Amino acid sequence: MTITLARSHPIYDMKEVENAQARARALKSPELEAFYENMLELGAERFVTTPSSTTALEPLYDDCPNFGEVLDDLKRYLGLAIAGGAGFNVMPVLLLGDPGVGKTHFGKRLAAVLGTEFEFISMNALSAGFVITGSSSTWKGAKCGKVAERLVRGKFANPVVLLDEVEKATGSTQSDPMAALYQLLEPETSRAFHDEFIDVDLDASQVFWVLTANSLDGIPEALLSRMAVYDVPSPTPEQSAVIAQRVYEGLLKELRLKGVDEELPENVLDRLSDISPREMRKALLDGLGFAVAAGRSSLIPDDLRVKSESGKRRIGF
Repeated sequence: MTITLARSHPIYDMKEVENAQARARALKSPELEAFYENMLELGAERFVTTPSSTTALEPLYDDCPNFGEVLDDLKRYLGLAIAGGAGFNVMPVLLLGDPGVGKTHFGKRLAAVLGTEFEFISMNALSAGFVITGSSSTWKGAKCGKVAERLVRGKFANPVVLLDEVEKATGSTQSDPMAALYQLLEPETSRAFHDEFIDVDLDASQVFWVLTANSLDGIPEALLSRMAVYDVPSPTPEQSAVIAQRVYEGLLKELRLKGVDEELPENVLDRLSDISPREMRKALLDGLGFAVAAGRSSLIPDDLRVKSESGKRRIGF
């Protein structure tokens, strides 16, 4: 049996927060003063989690079968952490692959098996780095960034933070959204991460960073050198069948459907092999709707309104 072990880790200095609160009071900044009060109430300690066995990662081999290379490395690193009694803290991971291959789903599932929290940040939506680093408290509508928000208000010092489509980040030279990553992706410098709004150093060194990209274009070499880069392939037809069955089982549980077959027929799996994992949920949801409306307990291929993706092989049942 695998259990999740947790130890306590301070992410900020309480005295620094008290001093910052006094400055905010002198500057008559009630929003900032209230934020510091919340930090003091929550305390500086957060949990750092580590599974007790490498078997904790085994479910991901079935759930995310096309991520085998990543999982093999993570399993070895987790084994080293367990053997030495240290925290499971690896270098940032960059998942490189086509849209829809399951990169975000993998990040969420990884956080779940590690027993920690998950934070999603779309880099495509960023026109500046404020979402990551926060904005100056002197600005109207200022607030802290998502990293600080997760560390301060969350329960864990080692959340999985996923930066989606990092190659699409845009910004000016004054507010480069990638600028903060040079500090955050280095263990030494991330121990004193400075959010512009909070103005108190935070220890972000335990954060588990997962970045995703469709290509390496636009990602500076200096950032790439800070990450372990993995090419994530599209699922094979056999892997697509496993993923489709997993998505289907999740829908049956979510919808609380009774009297519906729990196994997808082989000819339905064959049809689903032509689409990406991202599109499977909608296809299966629509298919279940058609099947139930027709009074059937099992799906048929015609229930699935899908378009075949060029270049994908069929399972061939």
